[in-house]
Amino acid sequence: MTTKLITYSNSQPKSKLWMAAIKPPMYSVAIIPIWVGTAVAVAQTKSLNAGVFSTFLTAAICIVAWSNISNDVFDSETGIDKNKAHSLVNLTGNKRLIFWIGNLFLILGLLGILAIAWWQRDLTIIGIILACCAIGYAYQGPPFRLGYHGLGEILCFVAYGPLAVSAAYYSQTQSWSTTNLAASIIVGTITSLILFCSHFHQIKDDLAAGKRSPIVRLGTALSANLLPWICGSIYTLTSLLAVLNIFPTWTLLSWLSLPFAIKLCRHVLQYHDQPEKVSNCKFIAVGLHFVCGLLLGLGFML
Repeated sequence: MTTKLITYSNSQPKSKLWMAAIKPPMYSVAIIPIWVGTAVAVAQTKSLNAGVFSTFLTAAICIVAWSNISNDVFDSETGIDKNKAHSLVNLTGNKRLIFWIGNLFLILGLLGILAIAWWQRDLTIIGIILACCAIGYAYQGPPFRLGYHGLGEILCFVAYGPLAVSAAYYSQTQSWSTTNLAASIIVGTITSLILFCSHFHQIKDDLAAGKRSPIVRLGTALSANLLPWICGSIYTLTSLLAVLNIFPTWTLLSWLSLPFAIKLCRHVLQYHDQPEKVSNCKFIAVGLHFVCGLLLGLGFML
């Protein structure tokens, strides 16, 4: 892995570029699966292991940091980020350094998961999280680069939905739950929605690099028209599970996130083919993810 300085022009201040590169809002994808899985566990067992929860949450943030950082490294090798001023590789000009910083976060995250397994004398959680990491690497890393074949959203759904939420639940109970699995489907869907929305503004770069994202395959207009159906499925499934008494009635609090979903759908439908105006839609999706996930977990706790 060689170091190569990449030059670019951008009118934004360096501080804003660094904040965009670090992506603080995106770490809700680490927080929400752990929160929801733990909330379901607490609702069913009436107990919380705060040490395990805090350790798992910290570890998840570190692992997501690795995923984000390594994504910049691997994307720099394909040229897809050549116009991305807020790429960590482009900002530093030092791909090797960024690569090893990412690996350090991965090690720290796995050490946290190892600590939980040690406390509980149970290796199950390690296996689940290693599977998540393998999926994360296969999405972006060579020779797989499955995200370039349009499989990113599916991989994201599995890793941040059933696997991560189940791991959080298991860390508290050392058991499995169909209710938790149902909740993980909702979490996985709203997490994949963030990735789906992140492609609208970079369709030209994706095409140039040979990345066949769902937006590239379907086009921006059809993809924008799919959003209301995807968002609607989240609320429909939550309501159905509450009516069937699989979820507590309080989980219907997640409907309070509906304004975010409406704003997201309207924004993308209006600007789907205007990269500069649609580029912020992923942050609206992050807001939807965080509020919906937070309220869903709270509904289990009440």
